[in-house]
Amino acid sequence: MAMPRKLDDVTAVQAALAILLGASATIAGAWIFEYFGYLPCELCLKQRWAYYAGVPLALAVTLIAWRSPRGLAQAGFALLGLLWVGSAIFGTYHAGVEWGWWPGPSDCTGTLTKAPSINDFLQQLQTVKVVRCDAVAIRILGLSLAGWNAVISAGMAAAAFVGARAR
Repeated sequence: MAMPRKLDDVTAVQAALAILLGASATIAGAWIFEYFGYLPCELCLKQRWAYYAGVPLALAVTLIAWRSPRGLAQAGFALLGLLWVGSAIFGTYHAGVEWGWWPGPSDCTGTLTKAPSINDFLQQLQTVKVVRCDAVAIRILGLSLAGWNAVISAGMAAAAFVGARAR
């Protein structure tokens, strides 16, 4: 399969494969970061939902684009485009929480409450493991993983819209 020289040369199969590989690599990267101790917060875990839905959908769209009518592939690309636009918006929201641009959910952001007694504090330590949604675990080239999710998701949305109009 030759590399396309411009967007008009991208085939539907190439666009779907790009989304499939990009989504697979991104979620694998998240798991690798987690393995090395960068624990995900509640918003990080919710951002993964798009990948859990998007990888199998991208695989299905790849197969459909390869063997089925164009209209069915276009519908699949439309679903992928909407999924990744939503993921980009959610990633932007989480990155904004991390930058302090707006408040995040109360269960993983904001000020920590002080336990009334040392016994209550010790009990909390044994039962509660909260990874803060407004604290960045790692920045890569100035962006948190939530910020990178927004960028990558926007790119995959663009690939889906290119795929929808591809031959």
